[in-house]
Amino acid sequence: MALVAVAGSSRSTNTALEEKVAGVAALIDKWRPDDGQCSLFLDGSRREAGRFLCAAVELHGAMLLVASDVDQERGDECLVRAQGVLEAAMRRLQLELELLLSTVRSNAVDGAISGHDVVGDAGVVGHITMVADAMMAAGYGMECVSTFNSHRRAEFAAAVRRLLGFAPSQHAHFHKLTWEDVDGKVQSWHTAAGFAFNFAFSRERVLCHRVFAADAALADKVFAGIASDHAADLLAVAEAAVMRARRAPERLFHVLDVHATLAEILPAIACILGDKSEAAARATAALRNAGNAARGILMSLEQAIQKTTSSKAAVTGSAVHPLTRYVMNYLVLLADYEDTLARIYQQGESTLTSGSGSASRVSPSSSADSIGRLVSVLQRKLEAMAVGYRPSALRSLFMANNTHYVSKKVRGSSKLEGIVGEDWIEEQMAETRRHVDAFVHSAWRDVLVAGGEGADAAVKEAVATQRSWVVADDEMGDAVRAAAAAVVVPAYRALYRRHGTAAWMTPGDVNAMISRQFGGLRNEAAGARPVSAGSATSRRHRLRLTSFSDKLAHVQ
Repeated sequence: MALVAVAGSSRSTNTALEEKVAGVAALIDKWRPDDGQCSLFLDGSRREAGRFLCAAVELHGAMLLVASDVDQERGDECLVRAQGVLEAAMRRLQLELELLLSTVRSNAVDGAISGHDVVGDAGVVGHITMVADAMMAAGYGMECVSTFNSHRRAEFAAAVRRLLGFAPSQHAHFHKLTWEDVDGKVQSWHTAAGFAFNFAFSRERVLCHRVFAADAALADKVFAGIASDHAADLLAVAEAAVMRARRAPERLFHVLDVHATLAEILPAIACILGDKSEAAARATAALRNAGNAARGILMSLEQAIQKTTSSKAAVTGSAVHPLTRYVMNYLVLLADYEDTLARIYQQGESTLTSGSGSASRVSPSSSADSIGRLVSVLQRKLEAMAVGYRPSALRSLFMANNTHYVSKKVRGSSKLEGIVGEDWIEEQMAETRRHVDAFVHSAWRDVLVAGGEGADAAVKEAVATQRSWVVADDEMGDAVRAAAAAVVVPAYRALYRRHGTAAWMTPGDVNAMISRQFGGLRNEAAGARPVSAGSATSRRHRLRLTSFSDKLAHVQ
């Protein structure tokens, strides 16, 4: 009786399997694995899609029952047929997975651009989840993961490439590109990296966990497979940009931008990919390297200022020196990066103290120290350059023009003004006034010590000598004319009162001659106003700075 019962049971399971095979085969005849023109889920009915999934899973279950049966005489034949039908069903589901994934046009990058939240599309994501569950339940989890992974990797790569405007892998060729080309690519990288790490990766992770909700560990593994290479490619662009920048002063701002973006995305990388992940370690290293590069560039700039030789010093008419203009315009831009500089110098201090285990703190003066140091280096260089000017009046005018330009650029930038402080500005303006006074006493010395008709000749000579000299701007011209009139006119008036019969110029004539110096009356006639100091440049807008050596080449 037991043998009869077992035989009956085997026939029953085999019959059930044959029925399952027939049912699935009928569905496959309608939804063939090689027909990608229509989708069971998107073009068929929800009920029929559910029947297909259930039938495939039930077929796999029936196969397991037959395979566990001790009577394999008829079961083996049934299993062979069932295996063929199941494989066909899984190929159809694999095709369905591809069709469904193709409707998920991209990862969150494109979703954010278009304003459409792909992850929030419950219908499509729900269908994908159902297919994944069925394939996993039927023993085809590897095929499911492989299809999902390859499709999402390709979509993610395409979306990032569209956002960047170039393939991230092109970073390997940065050394062959002109700096202008690199500059353009790095600028698009800032947007792409911020978008990817702060938004796209997190949305992709949500998608993975929704599709593979039954196995969180698997979902994390699938996400890592999609994200790891793309994260590495994006970080490689930053690494290549910093390496390409070398120590050219005009490229510091790109390095600072890279540092700022890396500092912004590092918390997101640690949160989404894990603080122990390769991406987090790589981003941390890139951040450190960008900081080191920035400090190196600032050191190079300081050395370049110091190495400007006296032969490059003289400029016609004691005008503002190109070095002064270059450095101060540079510092106005640099002041916009005060917070980034503070982080970079904190990073340097942390590196120095990490070996001893002492905790580092943010030094609020670190950015001020670096900028203030460059200003001091410039001032010392200007003093050294001034020695080459003859006569002494021209030397004083050179210093007055350049110190005035320095303080004016500082006053024109609220950030730079905040960094150096009001006391420094007051001292700098007082220094400019001292140079103006020294200029007046030197340039008009012969008038001040002359007597009789000699005063007229001294005035004419002083005016003729100063005709080719220049002032920094109308503000400086007003200051110089006012200082000269305040000293020279009273002195000449005293001489005129004593020797008026011999002198043919009146004090009014002398005052008028002083008023015409440095374009005074011409500017008045034209209705000119003092040149404004300008305003601070925004973080992303930068001056086109040529190389430091090229900037000074014309004064060699």
